[in-house]
Amino acid sequence: MNFLTDWLAMHWVQVITIIFGGFVVYYFGAKLIKFFVHRTIKVAGKHQAWHRKDIEKRIATLDGLFRNMWRIVVIACFGFALIRVFLPNITTALAPLFASAGIIGIALGFGAQSLIKDFLSGIFIISENQYRVGDVVELEGASGTVERIGSRSTVLRDVEGNVHFIPNGLIGHVINKTMGYSIARLVIAVVPETDIEKAASIINRIGANMAEEEQWRQKIIEAPAYVMMGDLTATAAELIISGKVQPSDQWSVNAELKRRILREFETKHIELGAQVTLLSQKPSQRGRK
Repeated sequence: MNFLTDWLAMHWVQVITIIFGGFVVYYFGAKLIKFFVHRTIKVAGKHQAWHRKDIEKRIATLDGLFRNMWRIVVIACFGFALIRVFLPNITTALAPLFASAGIIGIALGFGAQSLIKDFLSGIFIISENQYRVGDVVELEGASGTVERIGSRSTVLRDVEGNVHFIPNGLIGHVINKTMGYSIARLVIAVVPETDIEKAASIINRIGANMAEEEQWRQKIIEAPAYVMMGDLTATAAELIISGKVQPSDQWSVNAELKRRILREFETKHIELGAQVTLLSQKPSQRGRK
């Protein structure tokens, strides 16, 4: 007890200084990282005419990644400083152990290959701007919104609320549904007897009106319009509608466009068709004679 009291009397100032210094460095370092990331991305976005959503996604992605790396560096440095206070001769004591740990180091090196691969892949993903926090993507069979891009893995949340953790090193194919712009695409089936020109005129008018309204003007880049007729069966003729919208706005534009078209078709007495999927039927097997 006397030894512990004497040790604290001699080193308490040093311990408090390291702990307090660690908090200060981490806090102000995180603030500086946030400031420089916001400043750099906004200036770059202004010069390259990025959309507001692209700027926000890049800021969220880089801010989270750099602050995570900063936290690891600060904890490692100040944690080692505290260990040096408690065990001042630790470097000398561990030197023979480190010198004789060649085989263990090689084994750990092979084991760390996947970690290094994940880290480098994450750096390339961010530097190439493949996806950002807030993007809707498909990665290796998982689809959802990117919640975090870490130094080792990417976190997705799908429409059912499930969270997917995907190692960055395993990501080989990325489908980004909200990069630059998105496409609002609808397929509406009407009865084959429908006057296609009349239906297309209604669709084009609805899309043009939406693009001029204040509520939808900021979301729509090119007004949704009739593109062409799709499959034609005995029960339905498909009308394909497409328009260019801001990233992540295709779902809201699709829903509103569908609501307006269905209401207008009902007013103009345009009947919807029944889409039937024809399944191939196997011929019946005859019994053996």
